[in-house]
Amino acid sequence: MSNDQPRTDTSTYKMNHTMVRVKDPKRSVKFYEDNFGMSLINKLDNPDAKFCLYFLAFDSPEADSYGKVWTDREGLLELTHNYGTEDDPSYKVNNGNDDPEHQGFGHIAISVNNITRTCEELAAAGVQFKKPLSKDRSLDACREDIVYALDPDGYYIALIQLSIAASEAPQRPKWRFSHTMLRVKDMEASTHFYASYLGMATLYRTKNQGKADFEQAFMGYQRPEDGQNSLDAILNREGVVELVQYRGTEKQDNVNYHNGNDQPQGFGHVCISVDDLDLACARFGIMEGVRWKKRLTDGRMKNVAFLLDPDGYWVEVLQNEALKKRANW
Repeated sequence: MSNDQPRTDTSTYKMNHTMVRVKDPKRSVKFYEDNFGMSLINKLDNPDAKFCLYFLAFDSPEADSYGKVWTDREGLLELTHNYGTEDDPSYKVNNGNDDPEHQGFGHIAISVNNITRTCEELAAAGVQFKKPLSKDRSLDACREDIVYALDPDGYYIALIQLSIAASEAPQRPKWRFSHTMLRVKDMEASTHFYASYLGMATLYRTKNQGKADFEQAFMGYQRPEDGQNSLDAILNREGVVELVQYRGTEKQDNVNYHNGNDQPQGFGHVCISVDDLDLACARFGIMEGVRWKKRLTDGRMKNVAFLLDPDGYWVEVLQNEALKKRANW
């Protein structure tokens, strides 16, 4: 940070949450509570604007962010409900995958202790999967052929095996909301944005692994306990954004990803919480090339701002209320 930049400390920032729109909040909240053990830790209702926000997290005593105020966490899932969609037979979200013309957001990923048993339990509970489960549910097989469960709106949930033996930690409280995957056109432009503007580190990066013709970059805020960067370490924590680029798309004019907010809608944004919202936005304001969707001073909502990443995905910026009080959330 140069001497003339506002004194906000990006090392205190957190990748707070990922937002997706849902048709029926009662159905979706129950799905994540019953099948994945997540807890509803906050609910923000806005009757004037006719929407409600539901924030889910892993919140057992063993969870990474147990007991913390919601803005001081990583690994939150925000479900946004616009009034009336549950009674609208024509309403359907865009899950970011099934419509080739509107791909962008890929999936959320949940790390589990025992992927074999998890798949069996989810299937027994009636959870749908993207494709039939393979008989080989070993760690190596699951990494080569990722299992995707489907939530009630058809969003993909990647199930990832934690790098610990199932016998060592067989219970659900160790599960984590590991990461959110976004397709990107130009990996260098995207990693530059998340690192230079948002202050994230490249925690792990791959290139053209196995049969897939793509590369991945896992971006997040470096923590002292992270230790040596490895894929296992990344999957064992929360608050990570996985960027995926397919070979050569940076040179293809016809490749443009759907941000989830243009029609048809589905995914909404990722969100970072910061130490001082005013200073963070002041810093963004003097950085060359920053694109705003909503400045802090725009509109009626004065407690959030939105940036645009290189692919047009929205990045919400809000105050970490554990570090400085600002909003009565």
